[in-house]
Amino acid sequence: MIKVAITDDHPLLLEGLKNILENSPEIEVTGCFRNVKEMNTGLSEQAVDILLLDINLADINSIEIIRPLKKKYSDLQIIILSVHNELPVINSTLAEGAMGYIQKNASVSEILEGISSVYSGKRFLCMQTHSILEKQSENGLNHVPKLTRREKEILAEAAKGLTTNQMAEKLFISPHTVESHRKNLIEKFQTANLSSAIKLAIEYGLIIE
Repeated sequence: MIKVAITDDHPLLLEGLKNILENSPEIEVTGCFRNVKEMNTGLSEQAVDILLLDINLADINSIEIIRPLKKKYSDLQIIILSVHNELPVINSTLAEGAMGYIQKNASVSEILEGISSVYSGKRFLCMQTHSILEKQSENGLNHVPKLTRREKEILAEAAKGLTTNQMAEKLFISPHTVESHRKNLIEKFQTANLSSAIKLAIEYGLIIE
């Protein structure tokens, strides 16, 4: 039996996926979690072979927790469930250690195939994801930028419309430091301006509107 846990903050999807998996004679659903806190408690209490992990939880972007989870639970394999079909998001999850990436509109057979493949030690990408990866080029953003805590703060405050001076006052830093962060963010996101970087950060779930 393959022991599978699911983490997703959408109750209907969580329940639907649980019902689908429980109909498979090869799978035992050992836990359904709505947030990171529930997941951490559940994983510490029972053995899990495969974790189906929603990429955008309400309390965190899952890209940030893949590597720590793999480090803490060495036998755990992670399959990302996502509505994101952006190349940087896919590449980043795989780079962090996820063994699978499945779009939420994938067929039931693909989900079951993915679980079986990853359990046997093989990476699995649903057909849509595989097609996206084939189109990546050497130009443009291929990974979600890794941001510091301060950079996330700058993006969040800029998204609210705060000026450089207002951000400096609120964050207790100099306007020059704010401008340096703005420049670094534009370079990391490979955009022409900070507004475009903010748009991508929201799209990738790095900051919440």
